[in-house]
Amino acid sequence: MVSKRKLSKSDAHGDSLTAELPQTKKSRISCKEKTSAEDGAVENDSIFVQLIKTAGITLNAGERQNDIAVDQATFQKKLCQILRKHPFYPHVVQEFVSGLETHIKDRDQFRNCLLPCAPVRGEVTRNLVHSYCESLIKLLLGIETLQPAVITLLLEKLPEFFFDTVGTFGTNFPRLIVNQFKWLDKILDSKDLIMKLMQMVSVSPAPIQHDIITSLPEILEDSQQSEFAREVSQLLKRDTRLTVPILDALSNLDLDAGLLAEVRQSAMIIVPAVKLEDLPVVIKFILHNIKAVDAVQVISALRKNLDLSSCILPLQILSSQSKLKSQPQTSSSTSQVSSSQNCVKLLFDVIKLAVRFQKGISEAWIKAIENTVSLSDHKVLDLIVLLLIHTTNTKSRKQIERVLRNKIPLGCVPEQLLQSAFRNHSLVIKDFFPSILSLAQTFLHSADPCVVSFGSCMYKQAFSAFDSYCQQEVVSALVTHICGGNDVEVDISLDVLTDLVTLHTSSLIRYATFVKNILDYTEKLNPQQIRKLFYILGELAFSQRQEDSYIQDDMHMVIRKWLSSTVPKYKQMGIIGAITVAGSMASKRSKEDRCSLERTQQSEEHCRQLSILLDLVSYCCEQSPEALALYYDELANLIEKQKGNLDSQILERIGKSVVEDFSNDFVVDLTPVVDGVHLFPVKSLYNLDEDESQGTIVINLLPLLSQNWLGKSVDEMATRNQGKKIVSPECLCPSFRLLRLYTTEQHNGSMEEIDALLGCPLYLTDLEIEGKLGSLAKQEREFLCSLLFHALNWFREVVNAFCQQQDLEMKGKVLTRLQNITELQNMLGKCLAASPGYVLPPAIFDCEALEAAPTVNAVGLVKKKKTGGKKQKSEGSKDSSADHSQMEENPEGNQSEAETTQLEKDTTEKRSGIPLVQLQSYRAFFRELDLEVFTILHCGLLTKSILDSEMHTEAREIVQLGPAELVFLLDDLCQKLEHILMPPAAKRAPFLKQGKDCRNIGFSHLCQRSSQEVAQCAVELLKPLCSHMENMHNYFQALITENEEVVDGPRVNIQEHQLLSSCYQQLLQVFRLLFAWSGFSQRENSDLLRSALKVLADRLKPGETEFLLLEDLISESFHYLLNFQHSVPNFQCALTLTQLLIVIAEKPVASWKKDKIASLAKQFLCQSWMQPSGMREKGSQFSDALHTLLCVYMEHTDNILKAVEDISSVGVPELINSANDGYSSTYPTLTRQTFPVFFQVMMAQLENSVRSIPAGKPSDSREVQLEKLLHWNMAVRDFHILVNLVKVFDSRPVLSICLKYGRLFVEAFLKLAMPLLDYSFKKHREDVQSLLKTLQLSTRQLHHMCGHSKIHQDLGLTNHVPLLKKSLEQFVYRVKAMLAFNHCQEAFWVGILKNRDLQGEEILSQDSEENDPGEGVSQLPREDPAEEEGDISGSEGGSEHNDDDEESSE
Repeated sequence: MVSKRKLSKSDAHGDSLTAELPQTKKSRISCKEKTSAEDGAVENDSIFVQLIKTAGITLNAGERQNDIAVDQATFQKKLCQILRKHPFYPHVVQEFVSGLETHIKDRDQFRNCLLPCAPVRGEVTRNLVHSYCESLIKLLLGIETLQPAVITLLLEKLPEFFFDTVGTFGTNFPRLIVNQFKWLDKILDSKDLIMKLMQMVSVSPAPIQHDIITSLPEILEDSQQSEFAREVSQLLKRDTRLTVPILDALSNLDLDAGLLAEVRQSAMIIVPAVKLEDLPVVIKFILHNIKAVDAVQVISALRKNLDLSSCILPLQILSSQSKLKSQPQTSSSTSQVSSSQNCVKLLFDVIKLAVRFQKGISEAWIKAIENTVSLSDHKVLDLIVLLLIHTTNTKSRKQIERVLRNKIPLGCVPEQLLQSAFRNHSLVIKDFFPSILSLAQTFLHSADPCVVSFGSCMYKQAFSAFDSYCQQEVVSALVTHICGGNDVEVDISLDVLTDLVTLHTSSLIRYATFVKNILDYTEKLNPQQIRKLFYILGELAFSQRQEDSYIQDDMHMVIRKWLSSTVPKYKQMGIIGAITVAGSMASKRSKEDRCSLERTQQSEEHCRQLSILLDLVSYCCEQSPEALALYYDELANLIEKQKGNLDSQILERIGKSVVEDFSNDFVVDLTPVVDGVHLFPVKSLYNLDEDESQGTIVINLLPLLSQNWLGKSVDEMATRNQGKKIVSPECLCPSFRLLRLYTTEQHNGSMEEIDALLGCPLYLTDLEIEGKLGSLAKQEREFLCSLLFHALNWFREVVNAFCQQQDLEMKGKVLTRLQNITELQNMLGKCLAASPGYVLPPAIFDCEALEAAPTVNAVGLVKKKKTGGKKQKSEGSKDSSADHSQMEENPEGNQSEAETTQLEKDTTEKRSGIPLVQLQSYRAFFRELDLEVFTILHCGLLTKSILDSEMHTEAREIVQLGPAELVFLLDDLCQKLEHILMPPAAKRAPFLKQGKDCRNIGFSHLCQRSSQEVAQCAVELLKPLCSHMENMHNYFQALITENEEVVDGPRVNIQEHQLLSSCYQQLLQVFRLLFAWSGFSQRENSDLLRSALKVLADRLKPGETEFLLLEDLISESFHYLLNFQHSVPNFQCALTLTQLLIVIAEKPVASWKKDKIASLAKQFLCQSWMQPSGMREKGSQFSDALHTLLCVYMEHTDNILKAVEDISSVGVPELINSANDGYSSTYPTLTRQTFPVFFQVMMAQLENSVRSIPAGKPSDSREVQLEKLLHWNMAVRDFHILVNLVKVFDSRPVLSICLKYGRLFVEAFLKLAMPLLDYSFKKHREDVQSLLKTLQLSTRQLHHMCGHSKIHQDLGLTNHVPLLKKSLEQFVYRVKAMLAFNHCQEAFWVGILKNRDLQGEEILSQDSEENDPGEGVSQLPREDPAEEEGDISGSEGGSEHNDDDEESSE
């Protein structure tokens, strides 16, 4: 046998444990005692065996446990007595332990000694032995004389089993050995035992380490817990493999708060590096026993360290690897992925338990998320935890909804975060489905479009990720929204269903019955919503192999019912529904679907049904021009939407009738004389093909309109009785649109078949109407208006049709047609002004304005009132001015304010001065321009050849896009971008007052495109737009240079200046609308943003921007746009340029950009803005723009207080010293008219600025206190200057502003400054006194304003008085309390303050107020409820303050 060195206390403090471990051999482990029987009692003469037997335990060999015949305590007592009374004591103890060592050499005997003893059940011992007995080793450890030697023996035996495979002999020996030390009544040297066990941990294998660490809490004494906790926390940092046992052990210890926080911090550090399967244990420990005070701090740190993306990355790697491996490996990878997902689920189960059973965890977690400001700091974890808390804690639901409502519009919780949560953690999120559904429903009710969009995304993701039950609930909720009747909810729900039917048709088909039920609630749907609904139903009914015939039957039934109705609204719905369903039926099937005979038969059946349906629609529309026009428009939309995807047979059927109908109804040959009786003489105008002497065609507009106008009652009724189709000019444009889309579809985009229509003339009349309108009859004027409307809409459709033609001759004609449009619009404005009460003919037929078109009411009256100088808004007419600057697309665009001359109105003022309803109503009378029209912006100078009769070039005419045409196009582009890229806040309709939503009128085609498509189109236009803007810049720069730095010099062409100013404004607006699109923040649009910025950067550094980083592109784009600052022609352009730069700088904003914007805004404020006529810019729109720009300056300047002081102490005195119509020389925008704007912004920004100064704390250092005092000193000085300006500018708006913001400033001072004064009065006595004295002067003036308001009995002002007086009184008491706090009560006393007016004169007529008790703070007699206010005296006497001018407060 190999001798070994015993492990002793002295050794433990010396050599390492590695040197102390026994050197063993296998022969020793397997050796048997010769005296033992196979399974019987061990019999030999050793002292160990004999003494054990004498004490009451029989040692057994083999599989049989040791027998005990006496009680455990009796055994220990008896054995202890035997040893002590032995003649060889204490030598017998060593011999006894040696016998034990020899006995346990045999593995079976060792196991028996470690396992509980078996009680002997005899007649005598039945009541003496307990049913459960400890093991022999544990009983020996309970005897003090044997304990040290037995402990040493067990620890020496432990290394023998380090590399034993558990289960080889059926017993885990290391665990049994460690268990012997648990729950001992007394350990003689516990510290030594723990030290040896920890040494064993450092060298033992992982399973044994796990057993030792988890057992230590049951071995430790209470006094050792803290030391042990620190030691294992250090071990936790070194070896993350022991995370689970260490944290398990620490959870069972009773640690003090400081140590627990220290250990928790150690656990927090390892969170990012810990294994996924150990993460739930770590999180459980961190969340264990958190006090409410520390909860927010702990959870904030946990949020920062816990990143779920690290949990997902291994899943993605495994899933990607599984695609490249064989099937067995794939199964293994799948199991690993499943295991990882289960670990993540366990993690959230731990959080859920903490939220449910630990008070304050949910509130702390919500607060931690709420306190997170940076967009990048918000994680998927936050969203999932919010859903978890919403599900678990019902009391926190409103709070969670509020947090999400606040975070979503700021971009903190983008839709990508939601998608990531559903994509990677669907197993976890599925448990929160009720909360997801509830939140989505709530968000769809929101007034914020961002929140509404987020709610819709929740619906889509839930349908995609969850099972059939959840899908059914989602569809049911969407149907409920649609049937509710709120337009915003209906639109967004239909959009969600449209996306679902496109992406998940096979899944949604199971719930088609739910969707079909919407047909019972179509009364509340508008035409656009009807189109979406029938698209969804059509896809469900016709997109699958096994068609759902019951859906088809229901749709056909409803459509037939609507088509046969005499109510225009229902007929309109029937037409839209029928054509939308026809699109689903006529769509080409995929190749694999069409290859089967069954599919061919079904397709033939669909074609037959489609033919019947189209015949029915055509027949029902023949007697109604509006219905027929809508039918043509819907067919055109169908061809455009299904481009290349319609069955040729169906397309041919549609085209055959449209070609014949258009030629027969609207096109005639050009003849010198036109037969028939007409209201006006017929004249062929606007012919661009004058070289063709023969075979010229003409659009038969005036004869057709005249026939329709004169025979409206008789002929129409006769036609209807005969069953013939009514030919109306209203169908001209829809029919042509259908014709050209059919032609391009049939001829692969070629327009050669119908290109004659581009240059052909129209039958109109002599349009030289200057001075003739007054002599025309009312019917004639209205006829002329209708004629111009139809001619305008014809040209708009012609431009739509031919705008993309590449032939130079065609391009020239298109530009000429644009010129025709601007000319006709000018004429139309004059006619409308002379035709009050005129009902305009409709041009857009898929809107709810079909039944009742608005009229031009009292236009003439408005014009007359304008000449009288009163500010009246037109009801919807165009200006009658002949100025080309009035050539706008929309007639309402030419409205303007009365206080400016008509020649001085730019496009922006016209557009922004018109109420939204009027814009929407007029949009219904012009045909919508397609997005493709804006490719015309690429055109520069074009040369159009003029041919002689022999087709030789006779001359070349230069055609270019003129300012009027450019204004026309840019105005329409602005409206489109504003409509689709910047949706307004959704407003809920009042109860029982569901009005029609007219916002989409005039944007039917645009609304069928996504915002991404529109943004893409706008980005493609950036190059020509930059060229146009540079041309504007060069023009105005040259103009300024030519006129010696003034834009209103004698050489300025006012009309040209006005047009180009409008162009400049619209160009800047287009840029701003594009870059302000919220979609650029989405990851999928990052490339689009980069390409847009690259266009701008390329203008500065051509060819050098290909590999620039995004931040560099933003910087270059910012500098490019900044170059336009010196050429902006008016203040509105200056504001738009500033707003554009802010939008660019926000991606992201840097300090230097902020400084540049502040500098630019100040430059514009310090610039004198003159109109081309030489007058200064003024008016309400100028004031609004000034207010916005001033706010921009204050928000971006680095020192708001300094900026306020500069304006109030430099600019305002200059204004006071100027003439009545003068202005400040430093700030020329500051005039007596604009002073209220400056005053309001300065007061508001001053109050907002002081609220950002932190409140004073006792812990603040002297330097911090001094810095805050300096801030407050400057703020109070600015406040004093502003309040005293009321003595000079005492208008009602200025007084109202001062009363409102004066109260807010005093309240902020009480809340934030007074705590600072409490703790800094002793250290900075002079500064505090000066501060309070300055503020006292301001509050005295505020009191005078209160008296002024009462004397004048101005209700608008007196409403502010009670709250202001209350704040002033609180100020008195608070100052007194501050002095008492600093033991200076003698520095404060109360005097009587008399009522005075703004100039400080005493108000004498107070008899009626003497008995008013007021809210005074003193018992001294008073003449008024005038408040008393304390005064602070310093080293000087107080007599100077004890006069009647003592300040008051209430």
